[in-house]
Amino acid sequence: MRRPGTHRPRRAVLTRVAAAVLALIAPLTACGGQSPEANAPAPVTRFTENGVTVALSVSDWQASKGTLTAVFTPEEGFHLYSTELPATGIEGVGRPTSMNVTGALAAAGEPKAGAEARDISLPGVDAPVPVYPDGPVTLTLPVRAGADGDATVLFGYASCSTGEGCTIPVTDHPVHLRVTAAGATPAAP
Repeated sequence: MRRPGTHRPRRAVLTRVAAAVLALIAPLTACGGQSPEANAPAPVTRFTENGVTVALSVSDWQASKGTLTAVFTPEEGFHLYSTELPATGIEGVGRPTSMNVTGALAAAGEPKAGAEARDISLPGVDAPVPVYPDGPVTLTLPVRAGADGDATVLFGYASCSTGEGCTIPVTDHPVHLRVTAAGATPAAP
């Protein structure tokens, strides 16, 4: 029996501290105590070209339908152009961030960006140019498969920095996939 004014036993204090810590971090973790990144689809493939790394994954594959997710990660301090930018840019400046499919896959909607574009003014360009904030941009594209077979995902983008200029635009960088009822995986070279 505890006397008034005495401290609780260490075990009880440690148990309450541990419970409080778990309550604080629980919203930050996914089921099973894993981080949210652990539950994200694993990249099917990735490549780096002209200062941007693109990681492609496939998720929610059911009944020959799924979602392609591409994370475009430019070098630090660089931004990407909006998906809404015309194919040749604005007054020749910039190239849209894009993801298109051909072959056994067809788009089942428009690509959606996970970031809001903002307009910037550039010297020598009369119209505003829509860009995403510096850093990674995620595009998602719902797709459907007509039949098993080969598909190609074509990526396009350009990255720029206010201090370091722009990289050479990338147009139609191909990523080849093999599509089956089970999903889409990298095609054998």
